Amino acid sequence: MEYLKLSNGVEMPLLGYGVFLVSPEECEHCVSDALSVGYRLIDTAQAYQNEEGVGNAWRKSGLKREDLFLVTKVWIANAGEEKAAQSIDESLRKLQTDYIDLLLIHQAYGDVFGTWRAMEKAYRDGKVRAIGVSNFQAGRFFDFAHYVDVKPMVNQLQCNTIIQQTDIEPILAEFGTKMMAWGPLGGQGVDGVVKSKVLTDIGAKYGKSAAQVALRWLTQRGIVAIPKSTHRERMEQNLNVFDFTLCNDDMALISNLNQHDTGTINFGDPQFVKYLIENYG
Repeated sequence: MEYLKLSNGVEMPLLGYGVFLVSPEECEHCVSDALSVGYRLIDTAQAYQNEEGVGNAWRKSGLKREDLFLVTKVWIANAGEEKAAQSIDESLRKLQTDYIDLLLIHQAYGDVFGTWRAMEKAYRDGKVRAIGVSNFQAGRFFDFAHYVDVKPMVNQLQCNTIIQQTDIEPILAEFGTKMMAWGPLGGQGVDGVVKSKVLTDIGAKYGKSAAQVALRWLTQRGIVAIPKSTHRERMEQNLNVFDFTLCNDDMALISNLNQHDTGTINFGDPQFVKYLIENYG
């Protein structure tokens, strides 16, 4: 495993296991498989309703807590200083841990500044080792990061070989913020990552699949990837990407695959914001 150092010195695995859309019923089993395969970063969220499955899995794994990197996110319904503080304690209870390695604001809506104050306090109190945001696009991210005391250490965004998020990189760098990729192999309206002939041809040179090339491309850029699979064999393949290095020519070829840059979801679309707030706020 390779690691990324966050702005506060915390080291974070460059590859983890995501449990978005993993049902509460199957989450414990899937995370148990992921941990046994070798994953040490697990990404969940309050909105996924499977934090308890993550907690049960790691508790039964026999692993030491310090050998794990647990990530969760504060949901819109828990926005605001008081609600967020309560939700953080609830996440700690469900995850069966005294601290969360990385806590993110899940969406850029609601009282995000109040939420951040609660997160900063949790950070100072040792309940959280690092804090950041998720789905904050460039303008929104700059506005937010400019005004908060503790700068976001991570911004989790939709990012893969088709959605490369190059435009936001200089803005993240200005605040020392690292990128974390959800959907690193596609999903959410994205097709063609693992079917790409370019990635398949590059993979053939290294004895790797298109998916493995896509994940290696991200990690070589210093972007944390959290692929999801409910199949143990695929989990193993996704994790097995640190025994080769893509050459500069291959990295350049993949950079030409960019189609959307900022993602397939327009988080600034008023109708999308309205839908989220009215249904989940």
